[in-house]
Amino acid sequence: MVTTTPVEEELLRLAGSVPDPELPVLTLEELGVVRGVRVLEPGRVVVELTPTYTGCPAIETMSADIERVLRGSGVPEVRVVTVLSPAWSTDDISAEGRRKLAEFGIAPPRPQGPGGGPVSVSLAIRCPHCGSTETELLSRFSSTACKALRRCTACREPFDHFKEL
Repeated sequence: MVTTTPVEEELLRLAGSVPDPELPVLTLEELGVVRGVRVLEPGRVVVELTPTYTGCPAIETMSADIERVLRGSGVPEVRVVTVLSPAWSTDDISAEGRRKLAEFGIAPPRPQGPGGGPVSVSLAIRCPHCGSTETELLSRFSSTACKALRRCTACREPFDHFKEL
């Protein structure tokens, strides 16, 4: 079991408070991509960051934003490392993050449940505007590769759906 110091917990909180560059309604903590912070020695910190998918173009911006925030808090040397294992999953999005996505008009991903695995196709995607489960897929990709474009057949409003991974 890895123990963290109060300083590491505070730095983790600061790193996690950075808004996601593609979904600024969410913080990196709510998205579940900041995996840990280690103080190597006073003034030297390593932050572990897991992208939502390998090759995610936002990882560079996330890293730069984390470095800026931690340096602004008085840490002179910050290194952000990409950690691919364990892989990020949409189950890593916090309940608050899911609530914010829906409030922002993006259907949150459906939870995969214990053990992960495929999501049942019988689960409908709820419209974030009217709550109907009568929705249709318009495009497998939307403004980012993590989202699909859907339309509600009840209220006719288009919306993004954060895809399950």
